[in-house]
Amino acid sequence: MSPTNLITLLGPTAVGKTQLAARLANSIGGEVISADSRQVFRGMDIGTGKDLADYIVDGKMVPSYLIDVEDAGKEYSVHSFMRDFEDAYKKIRLIGRIPVLCGGTGLYLEAVLKGYQLVNVPVNAEFRNEMEKFQDAELLAMLSIKKPLHNTTDSLDRQRMIRALEIETYRELTPSKKNPDFSQTLVFGLRFERAIIRKRITQRLRARLENGMIEEVEGLIARGVSHSMLKYYGLEYKYISMYLAGELSYSDMFELLNTAIHQFAKRQMTWFRRMEKHGINIHWLEGEDGPENNLIEMLSSISKVNS
Repeated sequence: MSPTNLITLLGPTAVGKTQLAARLANSIGGEVISADSRQVFRGMDIGTGKDLADYIVDGKMVPSYLIDVEDAGKEYSVHSFMRDFEDAYKKIRLIGRIPVLCGGTGLYLEAVLKGYQLVNVPVNAEFRNEMEKFQDAELLAMLSIKKPLHNTTDSLDRQRMIRALEIETYRELTPSKKNPDFSQTLVFGLRFERAIIRKRITQRLRARLENGMIEEVEGLIARGVSHSMLKYYGLEYKYISMYLAGELSYSDMFELLNTAIHQFAKRQMTWFRRMEKHGINIHWLEGEDGPENNLIEMLSSISKVNS
């Protein structure tokens, strides 16, 4: 399969990935698939950095996917992402264009690039009732036959054993689909020196707070999104929710949130380095060096883009 069946642009928060991905897609006849775990939610715009103006290149909108696909207040899992990614990928390839995967959610990126087989196994009440007839030792014996190297924690609890059997039985009866092979695809990373990223994060946070981010969270609460769910979404939504609930002062909210975003960016880079150790070759672009020109030059030197 062509190594250019997918181009990925990743990096920590606040480095300008989206704008660069849109410009890249525009220059090679591509379309962007977002790999951001929070930009999927409608109404969560400022806090997630969902600046649709970044997709406007040379006066036209570069097509994008996996933005605003779920209502705020709900959960969105890696299973959901893989399902939606595959749909978007097929649509883009069907019209002969190049998918450009862009984001900073390491789990989503790795799931695609490593071809994770994520099976969302439904509950089978009839199967579970049937398994309840067996003793623990019998369940363990059945499980060891189906999958001898199964996670040992599944053998320590009866309900875990039944669920593990339910999953293995479902897999036996359900034909597995073959994921596209992205093992040889092109992966680029955008980064800055840590001190520059810290400065960019703090400046961006101040700008977002001054331009309606608190009001955005107030609007989510007014529409029924609970404080507990906002805390679940993390970072901006967690700390602003705590501020609005009277749990934090404005200054404490700002300092805690600013620190949390810095730590988040550091964790992102740790994840990307782990991806490299596990065989994903990331071609790094330094943000200070004019990454757009460097990206186009590097892309041309590595592989000729084909539809």
